Amino acid sequence: MCELLGMSARHPATLTFSLEEFARHGGGTGPHADGWGVAWFEGAAATGVREPRPAVDSACARHLVQARVSAPFFVAHIRKATQGGRSLANTQPFRRELGGRDHVFAHNGDLKGLDAPPGPCRPVGDTDSEAAFCALLAELAPLWAGAEPPGLDARVEAFARFCARTRELGPANYLYCDGDALFAHGNRRTQRPGEVAPPGLHRLERRCAAPQDHAFAGLSVEGRDGEQAVVLFASVPLSDEGWTPLAEGEVVVARAGEVVAAFRP
Repeated sequence: MCELLGMSARHPATLTFSLEEFARHGGGTGPHADGWGVAWFEGAAATGVREPRPAVDSACARHLVQARVSAPFFVAHIRKATQGGRSLANTQPFRRELGGRDHVFAHNGDLKGLDAPPGPCRPVGDTDSEAAFCALLAELAPLWAGAEPPGLDARVEAFARFCARTRELGPANYLYCDGDALFAHGNRRTQRPGEVAPPGLHRLERRCAAPQDHAFAGLSVEGRDGEQAVVLFASVPLSDEGWTPLAEGEVVVARAGEVVAAFRP
């Protein structure tokens, strides 16, 4: 299965070691050699890089580590194809506009029989993951139809409904970001050949004082006035720190480096 990595920070932070270690899993120490991508936000706008090739061999991945790109949100993905061939169209994370802002999505798992419903977007590629993203945006579209952004509670409820429905189709680990909050859903993933079981995601929360640079859990944190806080999500722990596994079906929402919602079905 694929691997996911996500971050929410109070102040912009740069993914250094974590991104480098994550890239090594993409065809190096891991089998995820069918593509990689990372997206990050500046306000309502997101940008990023995707390649349908192993991350471990990518000059772009090495450049991102060296360039020290800073952002309050990151979503990254390395791919082991289960549905859809190796192509740019099938490479995650996916990005779409809804309600005048970018939305970014990544999935680890294998959803059987999921078709993208009529809604604000149609798939470009042929993966279950992109179909799931289109299904999520169809769920969220009524909330974003107004002139004002919807409240967080309504968005969390819509995300949780989508997760409950789609995890019935197979392993469904998700990271989704709308530039205001990072939404995570932990389900099941391949732990060893023949065993698909929880946990599907892990979480790490850290704080540090400023102003000065700090490194923890593979993060290099910019010096800023006030305390820095980060929440990391990863399919497998990327350091020897106290990562917490998400329970099967657990939804966790992070904003400004703090967990603001967490519940289990």
